[in-house]
Amino acid sequence: MNPHESEVYTVAPEMPAMFDGMKLAAVATVLYVIVRCLNLKSPTAPPDLTYQDTALNLFLLKSCPILTKEYIPPLLWGKSGHLQTALYGKLGRVSAPHPFGLRKYLPMQDGATATFDLFEPLAGHQSGEDVTMVICPGIGNHSEKHYIRTFVDYSQKQGYRCAVLNHLGALPNIELTSPRMFTYGCTWEFAAMVGFIKKTYLQTKLIVVGFSLGGNIVCKFLGENRTNQERVLCCVSVCQGYSALRAQETFLQWDQCRRFYNFLMADNMKKIILSHRSVLFGVGSTKMVDTDLSRLYTATSLMQIDDNIMRKFHGHNSLKEYYEKESCVHYIHNINVPLLLVNSGDDPLVHNSLLTIPRTLAEKKENVIFALTLHGGHLGFFEGAVLFPHPLTWMDKVIVGYANTICQWEKQKPPCLSQGAHSIETKCQDSKS
Repeated sequence: MNPHESEVYTVAPEMPAMFDGMKLAAVATVLYVIVRCLNLKSPTAPPDLTYQDTALNLFLLKSCPILTKEYIPPLLWGKSGHLQTALYGKLGRVSAPHPFGLRKYLPMQDGATATFDLFEPLAGHQSGEDVTMVICPGIGNHSEKHYIRTFVDYSQKQGYRCAVLNHLGALPNIELTSPRMFTYGCTWEFAAMVGFIKKTYLQTKLIVVGFSLGGNIVCKFLGENRTNQERVLCCVSVCQGYSALRAQETFLQWDQCRRFYNFLMADNMKKIILSHRSVLFGVGSTKMVDTDLSRLYTATSLMQIDDNIMRKFHGHNSLKEYYEKESCVHYIHNINVPLLLVNSGDDPLVHNSLLTIPRTLAEKKENVIFALTLHGGHLGFFEGAVLFPHPLTWMDKVIVGYANTICQWEKQKPPCLSQGAHSIETKCQDSKS
């Protein structure tokens, strides 16, 4: 280079400090949204329990420690009720097992055919007794759903026989034999399954389990008639809403994206109904007309489907009448066997206002425990360290743990309680006097 020529340098202009500040602000905003959406600052805690201080309840809390220990969801996403619900809805469970069962078919009086799957225990029960879990799944669900398979496999290994109701019309490969399918509170098919188990296994005792809509059905079934509680050791209901009439308004609200979930569930119900359109809307149907089918196509909420289709299966004159008569809130106070009601505080489907029902019931009835977790979503209750959830959930373990403790109580309770755990205080006081 010529020494007389000067060197030329190109200097990039400095970006203003404000630009760096904007980047930091954007990152901070994203992190804030993530923290808020994933609810990362929310603490973990044991379930909030409502119960009376009876001998049985105190025994349960002492002998079933999962009810009083912290429920710890996966760190990064488990505190979001939406992600817990979405993971349950999309995957059901992680690495779900494939338990082997036999499908049973039960003819009903109206020409319908109820089906349920029967799974024999894989080990002896710790009590030495014959105990059967009679299980009612959530809306439009059946024994092949992953969360049901996971729970059944775990229960079998703990020595329980399992009978799982397949909601009428829910199984894609089983045709309806009459123009009727499952509804929010019809107990006919569940009653038929329970009757079959009682007649087939004369020595067995029953643990009644219901998930979501299934929780409404099992509680309504037990409360409809006192004889339905015979040979029942206890009942567990998980994530139900208790009153469809009260839930109706909350499902139309956008709070917690509930209106969006309503749309998704309605879409799923439409698919189930339309898969049986030839039976439900065919020549043999006397309750449905062509206008009902056209309204079904345009429905965007469960309430529209219930009003145009579901209520007519049982001849209800209005949606209000249908919700009133099919909700367990009018029957649950008649249940006298030990009853565990489980809900999650961040369940996007069950509004917090509905939880006054189980809380008030537990305050008034000595056989009831109401357990409310901070997290868990709708039928999620996943556990895990940071990112990946365990195959077995807190929900699976709490149901089996509660059932095991009830069986243990039945085996060792004092003679003064031999007529039922629900009458604890009165009978023992009488025997002392």
